[in-house]
Amino acid sequence: MGRRIDYYDDPAAPPANSIVPAANVIVIDAEQRILMIKRSDNDNWAVPGGGLDLGESLLETAVREVREETGIECEVTGLVGIFTDPKHLIHYTSNDEVRQEFSVVFTARPLGGEPTPSSESREVRWVERDRVSSLPMDRSMRMRVEQYLNGDGSPHLG
Repeated sequence: MGRRIDYYDDPAAPPANSIVPAANVIVIDAEQRILMIKRSDNDNWAVPGGGLDLGESLLETAVREVREETGIECEVTGLVGIFTDPKHLIHYTSNDEVRQEFSVVFTARPLGGEPTPSSESREVRWVERDRVSSLPMDRSMRMRVEQYLNGDGSPHLG
């Protein structure tokens, strides 16, 4: 498995060669904890998410990615924001793809399942809101999570 390397406003970053619409999902349980994964490709913590597949809607992508990465079934409940900063590049070393960021971040509630790691997640756990900020995360993921935690309910547009 290759690695994922995130760059932000870095002149040493390779140039983008793709853009893929993606969904990230902040799943909140009844105790207001957030479902987090420890990514297999960079060892950072993140909320589940991934790229849109042909033939599916972005909402379907959100639900599928949560299921695949965490074992949790969920229902999308809202929008945190749209994140399309061209300064954020994601380099996948397995195929040398360099994506320009394009992520729509949703909120969701769990419907069932048990937190279960996958090939994309070394660890899956429910994390209390006040502990999420202490986890190691890529800058862009931290911005998405903080938009949810500190936002006024209006979606981020950018």
